[in-house]
Amino acid sequence: MNKQDSVRWTKEDICSHLGDEYDRYLGAIVPPIFQNSLFTRKTTDHGYVYTRVSNPTTEVAERKIAALEEGEAAKCFSSGMGAISAAIMYWMSHGSHVVCVRSAYGPTREFLGSYLKPFGVETTFVRSGSTSDIEEALRPNTKLIFLESPSSHLFEMQDLRAVAELARAKGIATVIDNTWATPLYQNPLVYGIDMVVHSASKYLGGHSDIIGGVIVGKAADMEKIMHRERALFGSNMDPHQSWLLTRGIRTLPVRMRQHQESALQIALFLEQHPLVERVIYPGLTSHPQYELGASQMTGYSGLFSFVPRGSDQAIHDMIGKLRFFEFGPSWGGFESLVNAPGLGISDEVSRATGIPHGLIRLSIGLEQPQTIMEDLDQALQTLK
Repeated sequence: MNKQDSVRWTKEDICSHLGDEYDRYLGAIVPPIFQNSLFTRKTTDHGYVYTRVSNPTTEVAERKIAALEEGEAAKCFSSGMGAISAAIMYWMSHGSHVVCVRSAYGPTREFLGSYLKPFGVETTFVRSGSTSDIEEALRPNTKLIFLESPSSHLFEMQDLRAVAELARAKGIATVIDNTWATPLYQNPLVYGIDMVVHSASKYLGGHSDIIGGVIVGKAADMEKIMHRERALFGSNMDPHQSWLLTRGIRTLPVRMRQHQESALQIALFLEQHPLVERVIYPGLTSHPQYELGASQMTGYSGLFSFVPRGSDQAIHDMIGKLRFFEFGPSWGGFESLVNAPGLGISDEVSRATGIPHGLIRLSIGLEQPQTIMEDLDQALQTLK
């Protein structure tokens, strides 16, 4: 920190200043990009050797994110899946067993359920994220419980305090994907979770112009991951991406306030719309786990789902009538996006995933909420 360490840093302060070290970088208000592959050390042992292992530009972003998550250290990766797979592999050995919530990110489920099988790792996917269901799925060889709360389609939540206590009592590690809530609105490490992962491509970056991921946890664990999973897999974040990530973090508090305010207003509008059957948003009091969410989160982001009243074809045609939403798989940027995980799925897939037929997912961007509501209304009218 370049200011008095005794001063309490708010999250806004962290985003704006922590780690920038103005004196170190000749007073530059924006730290430079160290866009180099290696670091020579003829006269000074400064601790850097090769960007595949570490880089000063990347460390600026890491320090900010670690502080936001109230963790000891963070390590950035070239993608969200790079961070997720490294966090999982850190705890694995041949014959390990993992318990994972069924509503976790699709590639996470594929990595656990398919990719790791030939290496002797088995995974049990629990249909509900309740602590009792997780406990029932545990085995003597369970090494990891993987959580995602809230999840990105169904917005199911897990009781982080209870799961962390259960895991600690049995010597099992816990990792959570905290991308939806961001470090501003949920800090799982405070509740005893061992590691937090984020897709930095979403809200942390915020501008749909980077791919990245991050792990936050204890300093000793992060040091090992830096030299093992990150360096050996070659998945360190590129310095320019790290610089863009830091730029995005500077506006994170402002953007998240707007995402939250707009999403809640739009979710309430859809909940009262006669052509909408159901809205799934943790910020609504109608959410079945609203009280749990309120007990472990301090705010809500801009991603939620709803089910229109209509056939798959009618809903598909309705999406085509939207004017301000682009159709795309990602979320968390400045732009509003629509995706349709509930269209064209079989009854079997619906039962297995819990995704209802016709489910549409919206990522609410930074446009005027009134503009978005008018756009949704005119498209929904085609369902009559």
